Amino acid sequence: MIPLLASKLILKCLEKENVEYVFGYPGGALLPIYEAFRSSNLKHILVRNEQTAPHYASGYARESGKVGVCLATSGPGATNLVTGIATAYLDSIPIVAITGQVNRDLIGTDAFQEADITGATAPFTKHSYLVKEAKDLPKIIKEAFHIASTGRPGPVLIDIPRDVQLENVKNGSDYEDIHILGYNPTTKGHTGQIKRAIKKIKNADRPVIYAGGGVLLSNAREELIKFAEKNSIPVITSLMGIGAFPEDNPLYSGIVGSHGYEYSNVVMNQADLIINIGARMSNRATFKLKDFGEEIDFIHIDIDPAEIGKTIETNVPIVGDAKNILSDLLEQDTANDHQKWLDQIAQIKMDNPLVYDAAPPCSDLINPKVLFRSLSEMTSDNTTLVADVGLNQIWSALYYHVNKNRKYFTSGGLGTMGYSIPAGAGARFATINQDRQVFIVCGDGSFQMSMGELGVIAEHQLDVNIILIVNHKLGMVRQLQCDTYGKGHYSGTDINYDIDFMTLAKAYSLEAFEAKTNEEFNEIAPKALAHKGPTLIICQVHPDFIRI
Repeated sequence: MIPLLASKLILKCLEKENVEYVFGYPGGALLPIYEAFRSSNLKHILVRNEQTAPHYASGYARESGKVGVCLATSGPGATNLVTGIATAYLDSIPIVAITGQVNRDLIGTDAFQEADITGATAPFTKHSYLVKEAKDLPKIIKEAFHIASTGRPGPVLIDIPRDVQLENVKNGSDYEDIHILGYNPTTKGHTGQIKRAIKKIKNADRPVIYAGGGVLLSNAREELIKFAEKNSIPVITSLMGIGAFPEDNPLYSGIVGSHGYEYSNVVMNQADLIINIGARMSNRATFKLKDFGEEIDFIHIDIDPAEIGKTIETNVPIVGDAKNILSDLLEQDTANDHQKWLDQIAQIKMDNPLVYDAAPPCSDLINPKVLFRSLSEMTSDNTTLVADVGLNQIWSALYYHVNKNRKYFTSGGLGTMGYSIPAGAGARFATINQDRQVFIVCGDGSFQMSMGELGVIAEHQLDVNIILIVNHKLGMVRQLQCDTYGKGHYSGTDINYDIDFMTLAKAYSLEAFEAKTNEEFNEIAPKALAHKGPTLIICQVHPDFIRI
């Protein structure tokens, strides 16, 4: 077999994994790979800061259902990936991060742009590789994609020294079979545990399904709908579980947690059985929930055994893929009469209604709750909304209705500001030839963390609509300061420089609009939707509008 340069072999291996886009930034330790890009069919997207590259890969992965790929050079390039990798890890998103490294003989000498990136990311990668021999590349890359996309998805890192990239490899791109010692995720639920769950479900008077991101990751949405409707069990979601159950379904009972609906927390607290499907029960989700005592049974279904019983004692643990386990449950008779419980929930919703009104002076500008309710009515069923972190995240999560084929992406686990612009762009790359609307939502704080990525959006004329909430504050931190120390105890949350975002948009060739009232937004939004290409909608919100 004709020897092949390892740098070219790397790209051929990526092609074998059906990779279409690589989101990266070049550097000295990646020169051989970037030379190989010149003759590759892979599409390289030059991000404007390595910090955003994993977010691009994450948005692409969530939209496409494939593994996202990002690329950075050694040293600062690699360390710039750290937060994005951790973000993907906490949200269980399959990405493969490839980093350049200094030559093998320089490792450990504090060489120029050397960093132990495998060590730095060890706590929040599923696995990592430091490639020592070029001949191992096909096996390593195949394993990396397998690990990233199976079991509980997550990021895998491959660190490749520059001199490895320059080696000639005789075995071409032949792939070896995957046999990873100790890695064999359980996908089928234990029959005994499923029988125990069935008994609990049949005997429950006030059951609730708590659906997390695991339902979406396992493509179990239809199975969840069938199971909930068959048994007349209400469904509450986590922030990452938004979209796992249609919000226009009568059984939908909101989002739970510290920033969820008040009625959802009341419902969860009054349940006698919680069926957790693919949710981590993190502190943000359980903040407003009472301690689960003996009077509440808890079934926890998760593909990651480490999550079961980690924060809440579980009566019936079931390790496995949500789609498989829900399919098994659907085959069984678990029906019970829950009408009294559903009537009780209807009353709970009436007693804890959603309040859209804004008190003066906040009512003089845009009410973001009404804005996202209106946006729900304007956008098609084929819409992906990518929210950043902060009040913009919670307003969009609570008041934008995710029905039909809509999707909602955000950084739910780590809460990474600056996420939405690159992740939204990644989602658009995944749907570039599809009839799908992509909305990016951010505050003026998170927007400025990654606004350099507008260069990518402009360069590729991505058809995305950016909703920029401008209140000159770091709104969520400001709210926390108010709740913790009292009104007026604000520190470090003022954005004192008034940026001309209209001029900025013009510099990046974005079609820009500005709205100061909800009426103006309702007039502007259809124009933005009709525009082919990127748009920026600047929405003025009063700085004291901090209540979600």
